[in-house]
Amino acid sequence: MFPEQPNIEALQAYQELSQASPPSDTIISIGVFDGVHRGHQHLIQQLLGEARARGGLAGVVSFRIPPRAILRPDVAIPLLTTVEERVRLLKGLGLDLVVPLTFEVALSRLRARQFCALLQQKLRMKGLVVGPTFAMGFQREGTPEVLQRLGQEMGFTVRVADPLLEQGEMVSSTAIRRALQDGNVVRATHYLSHPFAIVGQVVEGEKRGRTLGFPTANLAVDSSLAVPADGVYATWAYVEGAGRWKSATNIGVRPTFGAGARTIEAFLIGFQGDLYQRQIRLEFTQRLRDETRFETPEALVRQMREDVRRAEEMLAHIESSGQ
Repeated sequence: MFPEQPNIEALQAYQELSQASPPSDTIISIGVFDGVHRGHQHLIQQLLGEARARGGLAGVVSFRIPPRAILRPDVAIPLLTTVEERVRLLKGLGLDLVVPLTFEVALSRLRARQFCALLQQKLRMKGLVVGPTFAMGFQREGTPEVLQRLGQEMGFTVRVADPLLEQGEMVSSTAIRRALQDGNVVRATHYLSHPFAIVGQVVEGEKRGRTLGFPTANLAVDSSLAVPADGVYATWAYVEGAGRWKSATNIGVRPTFGAGARTIEAFLIGFQGDLYQRQIRLEFTQRLRDETRFETPEALVRQMREDVRRAEEMLAHIESSGQ
């Protein structure tokens, strides 16, 4: 059964594609590109090679939110990057064109042929580079095989890029989310090829860390973003207007004082000053331990001293090795 066709010109995606206006023909790829991980980078290198060989511009259409999150709102899909960070990372790979696109239910009713025609009209698309599991259009009808047939009819090429495998597993945003759920930020960083990071604004907390001798920055982070598993981590803290600081970060519910709301609290080693309302970017390098309930505040303080010592030692080693 065919879907009820939306008014294409009323789609937010139509307006966003209309604003792109590339000056020449393009070879593009389509997806979310959440995290811009090594698998994405592998595909984009093939895209760049195809575009350069054909004298066209290399472009990416990146859905702001995974289509599954719109079509299945009951399934939470935490994002690895904000849209702004994603665009920055994609442009850093040498792409000529990055178009963030709003996915909406009406867009999902477009047939694959219609969406391809829209890309031809608005982006001057002459070629698509997609992964082997890619699909687009109504009920994911636009598989690579279907798109290749459409391309022959409509005048664009379709190249199916080789996937990037690590020990038999495809490098993917899903694999990175699994690593973060396990607290394995080292694996996440390996798949990303850059440190996993979260960005948040410092807000007022309970100030319990200050009374214990470890004043922490309590970060408010967008609830749509992925956060590593509860525990203590060695992190780099990039403070708006104040540079980079070694830090130890606790994620969790502070069970020693009775489980409460989940928080992200960073202790910046050696920092003096007011952090309220500043933006901090935390880069995660290593998980130090699980979050643990201690019998007394004094026992917690002893462990916090050890956490800070280990974090500082670990980060100093990274710094001295030029990483």
